[in-house]
Amino acid sequence: MSGILELALVPVEKPDDVNLILGQSHFIKTVEDLYEAMVSSVPEAKFGIAFCEASSECLVRLEGNDQDLMESAGKNALSIGAGHSFLIFMRDCYPINVLNAIKSVQEVCTIFCATANPVEVVVAVSSLGRGIIGVIDGSPPGGIEKPADARERIEILRRFGYKRG
Repeated sequence: MSGILELALVPVEKPDDVNLILGQSHFIKTVEDLYEAMVSSVPEAKFGIAFCEASSECLVRLEGNDQDLMESAGKNALSIGAGHSFLIFMRDCYPINVLNAIKSVQEVCTIFCATANPVEVVVAVSSLGRGIIGVIDGSPPGGIEKPADARERIEILRRFGYKRG
């Protein structure tokens, strides 16, 4: 017997200076382990983590070291409402600085996106609950890179300190 499946598009609401990581995991201890991964990777980073518990109390569990980012991540996680999903909002670091540590957390199953762009989450809704199908991360391409665009990209990477020379 099949049920009804609906789709929802949930925008992530965040300040422009906040980067985010959206993923899925499988255990209540995820929120503490993600906290440890963040502080171990970039101790000066400011962040908030929200984890949607999928059984028992089904609460949005919060951790972090910045109350505003914790509250904002929690509000957005509640809007997405997908079981075992997590959302990390961060300042003073970039996803590239923490992503390998986050992916190494034993409970983490999937990373849907790691970005500073505007994000919309595509959510499937059934009688059982909600699940993330995918994300819309930023804007569509505006064309093919030209040599001047490549030079600008290379300069940005050097300015951010990711490349030398």
